[in-house]
Amino acid sequence: MQIPSFLRPGDTVAVMSPASWFPYEELAEGLRILHDDWQLNVIEGESLRAVDGPFAGSDALRRADLQRFLDDPTIRAVFAARGGYGCYRIADGLDLSGLQQHPKWLIGFSDVTVLLSLFYNQGVQSLHGLMPRQFGGIERAESLESLRQWLFGEIRDQYAVLAHPLNRLGQATGPLVGGNLTLLINSLGTPTDLNFAGTILFIEDIDETLFSLDRMMTQLRRSGRLAGLAGLVVGQFTDMRVNLSLPFGKDAFEIIAEAVSDYKYPVLFNFPAGHVDYNLALPIGRTISLSVGKEEGKLVFG
Repeated sequence: MQIPSFLRPGDTVAVMSPASWFPYEELAEGLRILHDDWQLNVIEGESLRAVDGPFAGSDALRRADLQRFLDDPTIRAVFAARGGYGCYRIADGLDLSGLQQHPKWLIGFSDVTVLLSLFYNQGVQSLHGLMPRQFGGIERAESLESLRQWLFGEIRDQYAVLAHPLNRLGQATGPLVGGNLTLLINSLGTPTDLNFAGTILFIEDIDETLFSLDRMMTQLRRSGRLAGLAGLVVGQFTDMRVNLSLPFGKDAFEIIAEAVSDYKYPVLFNFPAGHVDYNLALPIGRTISLSVGKEEGKLVFG
């Protein structure tokens, strides 16, 4: 995997909205942090002020925004301002020769998962983490700092979390892949599909029914995608919806544990990443070690 150059004060970065639109003024604090606190030169995409139905401008406009930033060798990182929905519609038709010649960081999560997968399939590392619309606030300070550290090359040795009752003990090494489970499922059989074999898969999601979660995990199991994993990291499954007329009888973590119960690799539950304030940045494409013990689980980056 190619590792983009780490950022330094004075570097140029781009901010765009590859998916849903939002009021531009909600980006003020994020832009201030990038410019004043991180001392970066910020170029804004046309998509930040565009609206086309639920999207931040038409598919063509958003794709052209991203293409321009991928092609520009002076831009060292591209921040997705927010997720929502829309990256899936612009992932095809991009010319990635500029990215190959001048690798750069892509930062985002949720709907941006499809673009993180696109970078992974091109052999370029990216970052699953907070987006500028979310920057600011004491409740997200540690998450933001983790992103800054990765971008500026101040790489942590590890993340450690307390043990969860559903964890499966063990150790594994492999490239870290994944992101939002729904987008991973929607990418099966497409150019942003991933080769899961030998990887450490990270998953998270929001606002899905327990039935749909079970269906997605069953699809991964039936298609053989779960069998070849080196390990599994389960992030936050937020605001999961319960069918009161027909209760499922298991929570999200229990559904996932059942889906991987036939395999032997380590599984770490309740990792702090996803649609929550405590959303630690994760280097997609980096080879890491997963260690799940009785007292804690660790993602080791050294």
